[in-house]
Amino acid sequence: MSDVLILLVEDERSVRNFIRATLVSQQYQYLEAANGSEAISAVENQKPDLVLLDLGLPDMDGIEVIKKLREGSTIPIIVLSARGQEVDKTTALDLGADDYLVKPFGGGELLARIRVALRHTAFVRHNITNGSSCYHLGELMIDLENRRVSRGADEIYVTPTEFRLLAIMARHPGKVLTHSYLVKEIWGPFAGNDAQSVRVHMASIRRKLERDPSSPTIFLTEVGIGYRMADEPWEEKKDNEQVTAIR
Repeated sequence: MSDVLILLVEDERSVRNFIRATLVSQQYQYLEAANGSEAISAVENQKPDLVLLDLGLPDMDGIEVIKKLREGSTIPIIVLSARGQEVDKTTALDLGADDYLVKPFGGGELLARIRVALRHTAFVRHNITNGSSCYHLGELMIDLENRRVSRGADEIYVTPTEFRLLAIMARHPGKVLTHSYLVKEIWGPFAGNDAQSVRVHMASIRRKLERDPSSPTIFLTEVGIGYRMADEPWEEKKDNEQVTAIR
């Protein structure tokens, strides 16, 4: 049995049953909370490794739960919601959620997102513990300390702004980073929300670092939201779980 403990925050019984069965199929341990207050208490007292959070809770909006959790915890949060509006996704991600799945979704997709979030947490902890300043993804290497980027044996020139964008994404592999977050990190808190500037620099990065810029496998687009840097080489990705849709 896995020693990973996942907190499921969901008030709909059918959805809870589906997700519970999905987690059990991979031997994850789990806790359940039916509202926001129970979720906040469970994180404080049970210390789960990850939270699956529905936004439509009976006692408070899931957005408020994210705010409360982020006051004192860096636990990965995957939002599960029927709300498909971009503003809901962006708000949740900007407040500290790590990922966002819109219902209906499949069991395989949910498990893949869980693995990504857990790997990201392990990556951050490893780098903090070991003081690592290099990020490796297949043949791509980003040296944060020496500000060098290489693909295989070839060193690739990137502009200072491109490197800042690469450095931010390399520190958060697998995590969805919104346009507004990237703009603030690169150009400062008073830069507004110039998503087009981010798109221009990302297009240049893809031309330099992707094997096929028209079909990127490293720097992935979250349509209308932002970008996600792959956390494992494309050719190594495996997802053998049976995909069952939740509706």
